[in-house]
Amino acid sequence: MRARVMTREDREAYEWVRERVAGGDLERAAPRLEELAGRYPGYADLQYLLGLLCEQRSDLDGAARCLERALALNPAYAEAALALQSVYEQRGQHDRSRALAERLHETAAARGDPTTRGKLANLHAALGDAYREAGDLREAIEAYRKALDRCPGFHDIRLRLGVALREAGLPAQALAELRRVVRANPDYLDGQVHVGLTLYTLGRTDEARARFEGVLAKDPARDDARMYLRLLAARPPEATPEPAPDETPAREPAPARA
Repeated sequence: MRARVMTREDREAYEWVRERVAGGDLERAAPRLEELAGRYPGYADLQYLLGLLCEQRSDLDGAARCLERALALNPAYAEAALALQSVYEQRGQHDRSRALAERLHETAAARGDPTTRGKLANLHAALGDAYREAGDLREAIEAYRKALDRCPGFHDIRLRLGVALREAGLPAQALAELRRVVRANPDYLDGQVHVGLTLYTLGRTDEARARFEGVLAKDPARDDARMYLRLLAARPPEATPEPAPDETPAREPAPARA
């Protein structure tokens, strides 16, 4: 559908609507938005904004219809795709969400657009968050890896990958990912805490303690690091193994009595 050209008055109304939406006042913008969307059904942005309005009103079916129309008008509309992915997840339509992410990845690859790649990375990461919340760690890890394939420098996503790996019982892999995060930004204290927690999981308690102490040295208000240090202090010491028979030191002979 070819978009009808807006009049100057309607363009001004459209800009007013966008300003209200950007300020979080979607309900105030709703009457003009609905009027404009009815007058200009070929504008993907108006369908996208209508979708946001429907979602805010808990009308997920209406939100899905509007956002699907926005994507039909503009298949590369990453913001609409992110919003639609959120709606699909809320409706429990995980297969549709995944198919949407894959389709947009193909679009971004064809365009070679770094901005779109970044939005797609966030789309995959949001899908990973949903899987992790549902307890499906294997799918969460896969989604985070796909996000990082698009944007390897998104270290907040790499942190979430590391946490998911640790929760999946793969602490060595988790540690490798988390160390990449803190190498890139040593002052990223969330990353440092998770490195320490993963070291603790691996039984490397001295290294974990040093990591938590380092976090507190930089930010004494980090209660999570302080809590983990208390856990380490309360941990019973590991038993020292008895020496093997051939390692038992020989006794000195008793001195002869006079």
